[in-house]
Parts: sequence; structure tokens; C-alpha cells
Amino acid sequence: MRLAVGMLWLLALGGPPQTQGACPSQCSCSLHVLSDGSKARTVVCNDPDMTLPPASVPPDTSKLRLERTAIRRVPGEAFKTLGRLEQLWLPYNALCELSALMFRGLRRLRELRMPGNRLAVFPWAALRDAPQLRLLDLQANRLSAVPPEAARFLGNLTFLDLSSNQLLRLPQELLATWVHLHTGPFRPGHHARLVLGLQDNPWVCDCRLYDLVHFLEGWAPNLAFIEARLRCASPRSLAGVVFSQLELRKCQSPELRPGMTSIRSPLGSTVLLRCGATGVPGPEMSWSRANGHPLNGTVHREVSSDGTSWTLLGLPAVSHLDSGDYICQAKNFLGASETLISLVVTEPQTFTERSGGPGARWARTGEGAEAAAYNKMVARHVPHVPEPAVPATGPPAPNAKEQLFLQHFQMRAPEEHSDVPAGPQEAQMVSSLKVVGDTYQSVTLVWKAPQAGNTTAFSVLYAVFGQRDMRRVVVPPGKTSVTIRGLVPKVKYVACVCVRGFVPRKEQCVILSTDEVVDAEATQRLINVVVISVAAVIALPLTLLVCCGAVRRRWRKCRARGSAEATGAYVNLERLGHSEDCSEDLSQHSLSEADRLLSARSSLDSQAVGIRASRRINEYFC
Repeated sequence: MRLAVGMLWLLALGGPPQTQGACPSQCSCSLHVLSDGSKARTVVCNDPDMTLPPASVPPDTSKLRLERTAIRRVPGEAFKTLGRLEQLWLPYNALCELSALMFRGLRRLRELRMPGNRLAVFPWAALRDAPQLRLLDLQANRLSAVPPEAARFLGNLTFLDLSSNQLLRLPQELLATWVHLHTGPFRPGHHARLVLGLQDNPWVCDCRLYDLVHFLEGWAPNLAFIEARLRCASPRSLAGVVFSQLELRKCQSPELRPGMTSIRSPLGSTVLLRCGATGVPGPEMSWSRANGHPLNGTVHREVSSDGTSWTLLGLPAVSHLDSGDYICQAKNFLGASETLISLVVTEPQTFTERSGGPGARWARTGEGAEAAAYNKMVARHVPHVPEPAVPATGPPAPNAKEQLFLQHFQMRAPEEHSDVPAGPQEAQMVSSLKVVGDTYQSVTLVWKAPQAGNTTAFSVLYAVFGQRDMRRVVVPPGKTSVTIRGLVPKVKYVACVCVRGFVPRKEQCVILSTDEVVDAEATQRLINVVVISVAAVIALPLTLLVCCGAVRRRWRKCRARGSAEATGAYVNLERLGHSEDCSEDLSQHSLSEADRLLSARSSLDSQAVGIRASRRINEYFC
């Protein structure tokens, strides 16, 4: 009888130990009957000294729990013999490495819970060996990213918890697998098809989070969140902001703004190459040369109000070595875009007057003792004043000083040349040369010529500082000012004014800079604004004080007038007598009474006083 009872008990436990396998020594086993009448075995191992999964787990185990152990890794095919395993729980261990073969043989696995471990990488591709998986819990690990290929193995899940990790964003491929949850049919009385846990991650709220934020905005009856209020962690300006309050833009690859592709600039001028691009996020702009040579300039970056990123390459005093192709590149994580800008440095234009046949030029050279008094900078542009001509059999040979003269400078036509030397009075006719600023592209020169006649014409010679070729502007007679236009911004120039046909002197030349002229004008405007502001600050309190005083005096007058009118009603007519000239005279018995009547006289009294101005001052009418 006892033997029969023992056999029935063994059958209830799943058969004899040799056929079902023994429970591991470090674990506890239990057997329970499911609702369909089948038996299920649960194995629980929580030994803190366990470093590897047990190897002798009964093959009929349907639920295996390895929790709070020292297991750091799971080797390949560790659970291969557990073909009936449906729930694998590995919570709060020291797991930091999982084999890509760990799910081999687990065709019936439905739940995988691994919270509270140290996993920085998860073998997503290993989930292909668990096609029945519906629940994946990876909460409180160290996952920093979910690769796009993981979306192929997560489509059948109904529960996914990725909360409390180090996730910055989710791939668009994974969000695409959940789009059907917004459009799928909803059946009342049924649970949500997917439960997501995404909270407590350091989300970077930029354009790459646009799809996730847009996905959460739509109401999905088949989607539920463990915590729906997700928050940003960076950038710092958006830290703590809820997703529902974000206004993100979709990512866009860089797109260059059309602009100039070829620039021609004279030698020695300043060139500014400009390149703009749009994109989300804002692209990084850079310059390089097509020939690989280093850049000979400075780069400035700015962002306009419409979000366009601009980069400016400034090339000061360009030379022929700066000619060539310049590459502007705009780049962000979506790609890069480039454009080519060609720079051609040309010789500066020379203005010459023609005489006789085409191309005829006349240059004037000479020697003189006055050349030593010239300033070194001015001497590069202005020829020396010659001494009186001395008869000679041939032209004088140029000396070393004359190499500083302009090679293409035309002072006047050959027919204008006079054999009579220039006198000192005519040569010094121009004085007090000044520069008046206008814009970055123009300046105005003014001078005095008190000895000039109505037929005296002037010549203005100007050039870029450091260049020999000068440009000429003829000023008609009677004018002592001229505006030079077409200048290059922020470039130094030298300009001279002289009587037409004569050589300018040192004091008739000036060195100017187009940026300093405008800066001086801006400074003067700033001074005017400051002076007006200070005057307003000082005058306003005084004005208010005067107005307040006038109002106060008028108020006192009105109050005194009211009281005086009340008192004037009691004027005693018996006090009025006749004066010697048969007029009514006010009695002077009481000074206070007279004062009272004086303050209480009516408008009719005032008219009478104006008519009878010949009367005495103390005469009043009632």
C-alpha cells in the first residue's frame, strides 16, 4: 500500500528523478499545475556566490529565475536543453556580457526579463532564435543606443521596457515598426497591443528626436506607456522640458545658397568671399583651396535671422598668388555639400589721356633738390617738382630717384607742356586739403585755392596705397571739391590735388582709409546722440519743475480768489466818500480793509480802471 502511494507521488512530481533530471544544489525547484492541466516546473537560483548559470537544470523547466547572483556573463547555448522554457528571468545580477547564441534552442520562450544589470550592449540578432518572444524587459541597464537592425527582431513584442538606460535617441526604423499601432483597429475590452517604457533616459532633443516626438503626439488606442511624460536631458536650454512642449524641426541635409561663382578683383584690394547654406542641424562651414595651398585670410562665421549659416573669407591685399579656386563646404551628420568660387586677381586699371595717335603717353621726369624733402610714402606716387629747364642737347638720363615715379602717370598732354617753368605761386595755389567721409565706397576732398582764377582747373590724382598707377579726375574751373566714387571698402589710398599741368607738392597730398572715414562719421553721430540725450535728461526735470510751479501758483490764485469773492460780498458802501475832484474815493481808514477790497474787485472794475487811467493808484470801483 505504501509503495503504491509513493509511486503516485512520484508521478505527481513529474516522474522519477532519473528521467526528469535533478534540481541543482544551489537552486530550489517547485512543480505546479497550469490551468490547462499541464505541469510546469519553476527553478529559482539566488546564491550570491554563483558566477555561471547552473548546468543541470531539469529539461522540463518552464520558468527559470537566476536573481541577485554574481553571474557576469552567459556563455553560448547555456540553455539549449531547456526546450520547454517559456520564462527566463535574470534580474539584478552582474551581467555585462551576453553570447549571441544564448537563446539557441529556446523556441518557446515568451518572457525575457533582465532588469538591474550592467549591459551596455545587447545581442539583438540573437532574438531570431526566440520567435515566440512577447516580453522584453531591459530596464535599468547601461544601453546607450538601439541599432537600426534591431527593429527586425522586435516587431512581435507586446511589452518593451527600455527605461532607466543611457539612450539618447531611437532609430527611425524602430519607430516605423510601431506606426501601425496608430492606424490598427481597436477592440474594446482588449489590452493594448504594445506597452512601452522609455522614461528616465538622457534624451537629446534635436532634430533626430523629431520622429519620436511626433510619434508620441498622436493618440494610439493600441499603444500604452509606463510613463507618458518623457523629458529632455540636453541641450541645456531644453533640460527638463516635456516632449509635448517641444517644437523640433525635421533633419535636413546641407543645401548651399546660390551666389557668385567668379570674382575679379584688382591687385592689392581686399576681397571678401561669401558662402551660405541651410540645413538641420545647422551645417559646419569650412574653406579650402582647390590646389591644396593654405588660406591667406581670416574666416568669420555668422547665422542670419532665417537660420542660414554664413561663412566669410577675407583676403586682404590680394596678390596674384591668391588667384585660383576656393571650395566652400557645408557639412552635417546627414551629408556634405560643396561649391566652387573662382578668384581672378587683375592688374589695376590705369587712366591715361590720349594725344596725337592712339596710345600716346607722355611722362615727365626731372631732377631737383626738392625731391629730398618728399615723404617716403608720397614719393612712391607723386613725381618730384622739377627745377627750371636747362637747355641740353638730349634728354636727361633717369637717376635712381626717378625709379620711384609712376611709370604710367600722365600729368598733361604734350601740347600743354610749357617751356616756361612753373612758378612757386602757381605750384602752391592749392592748400588746406581735407577729407570728408561719405560712404565705404566714396570720399569727398575739399581744398582752398584763394589765388585761383575763374579759368583755373584742378586735377585730382589717387591710387591704392602701395601701387604706382594713379587715376586722374579733372575738376572744372570754379570748384574746390570733388567726390571720388568706386573705392574699395577698408583700403588705404593716397590722393593729391594740384593745378592742372603742375606737379603736386607734399602738402597737397593726403593718405586716407575708407573705413576710417565712415568710422569717424559714425563717431560724430554717436556724439550727437549722446549730447541730445544728456540735454534731454537735464532739460526734462527743469521743465517739469517750471510746470509744477506754474500749476501750484494758479491753484493758490484760484483758492485765494474764491475766498476773496466771499469776503468781498461784505463791502460797506458807507466807507465810500467823494474826493475833491467829485469822484468816489476809497476811505483809507483801514489798510487791511483797502487790501480786501482791492483783491475783491470785479471785472467791471478792471475795465473802469483801464478807462480812467488818469486817476490815482488807490482809486477803485465797486
